[in-house]
Amino acid sequence: MKGGSRVSSGIDGLDTLLNGGFPSNRTYMVRGRSGTGKTIVGYHFLDEGLSNRENVLYITFEEPSVELIENAETLGFDFSEMPILDLSPTGGEFTDEESYSVLMPSEVEGESTKSAITEAVEEHQPNRVVIDPLSQLRHLSPDEYQFNKTAASLMRYLKDTGATTLFTSQPDTEQADEGLQYLCNGSITISRTDEGRFLKIEKLRGSDFQSGTHAFRIDDGKGIHLFPKLRPENQHHESAFETVPTNVGSLDSLLGGGLERGSITLVSGPSGVGKSTTATTLARAFTARNERAALYLFEESEESFKHRSSAVGHPVNEYIESGDMVVEAIEPLTLSADEFADRVRTEVEENDTKFVLIDGTAGYELSLHAEGDDLRKQLHALARYLRNLGVTVVITDEIQDVTGGFRASDSHVSYLADNILFFRYIEVRGDVQKAVGVLKKRFGPFESTLRSFRIDSDGIHIGDPLDDLRGVLTGTPTWDGET
Repeated sequence: MKGGSRVSSGIDGLDTLLNGGFPSNRTYMVRGRSGTGKTIVGYHFLDEGLSNRENVLYITFEEPSVELIENAETLGFDFSEMPILDLSPTGGEFTDEESYSVLMPSEVEGESTKSAITEAVEEHQPNRVVIDPLSQLRHLSPDEYQFNKTAASLMRYLKDTGATTLFTSQPDTEQADEGLQYLCNGSITISRTDEGRFLKIEKLRGSDFQSGTHAFRIDDGKGIHLFPKLRPENQHHESAFETVPTNVGSLDSLLGGGLERGSITLVSGPSGVGKSTTATTLARAFTARNERAALYLFEESEESFKHRSSAVGHPVNEYIESGDMVVEAIEPLTLSADEFADRVRTEVEENDTKFVLIDGTAGYELSLHAEGDDLRKQLHALARYLRNLGVTVVITDEIQDVTGGFRASDSHVSYLADNILFFRYIEVRGDVQKAVGVLKKRFGPFESTLRSFRIDSDGIHIGDPLDDLRGVLTGTPTWDGET
């Protein structure tokens, strides 16, 4: 639908997926199992209407109006003055001794329900209607054919009044509401798994939309917060690939002058070799230019990071206090990959952040709700998105083996990198030492030699090239000339 009017869903992220909202004066289904959040989507839809001073109507078949108002209030919605047609069962129906001797219950109750809906619509003249759940009408119909016929006529009636209608459906089986999907103009499926809550737009008749499965969260006092998957292709930043020096002369020599803006650098090596300290050095190169850097820690706390940084000559408090650096430790299993990506996106877009550190990939995979392959796809999309914005990205990746055959990455993410800076432990005549080198640099020349590396209270120190050693990448080098 091009150029037509849109009705906001009341959920920012959902409006993004809908390319601006629901096409108006149509009918949409929100389907899902019990407890997935269908009703709350309806809350947002009607609350948006109330905020715009539109006429709204809530038709409830399950939840009594009093409980509905109370539950909505816990999520931040005030529906105390909202018109509600309460068609939920009452206790009196259980004790009612009257019986239907001539007509079937569905015939009597069905006609009564139709009359109640018609009267409510005529009284309130709603621009927005929520029916929760429409599938409950099935119990008031003698068969599936009559249910579909009743549902279709109700949708047509509401469309003729000019209303935009959202109804929920709770299928008992995967095919239970298949007929409703053909009758409505759009459908959204929401689900809940051990990894979190997810939403997917199945169709939006006459309009384009963003496909895929997108994570969301329900918070007390806030309702639904949806996290659309990043679409890197929608962002493009013209970059001259300006080289930013690291302010460490020997490191700049290795890197051919520093890091290019908008590049992705993988810093790899075994545990304790100096990856995070070097990554912090790279971040400080940007904060020293009064450019904001965001550091996301997956394997240590913020206090541990600050203490460790100070101990190696990298006090970061002044940068944090000035706002040039933000440090966030990600608590395990509190976020989905989509939610983390949304958090980074918001940081970059709202604060013009120029540098992002993800420290490190092993913690990223353990901390976020998702499967391994999907996490790598998410990390790929996030890194590409940031690169397309001109943000310089550094990712640390832990190699499990301390020595042995050389590998650039254990997490299969090296393909993401424009630059690969790697560290190795080496044993030299009984002494454990460290070496550093550059394996790849996409946008310019680099030094192909290996250099010695150490960290002390003054920070990182990169020594002379290891010209007199052979087999450094094996972890057990020999002196030149030795056999």
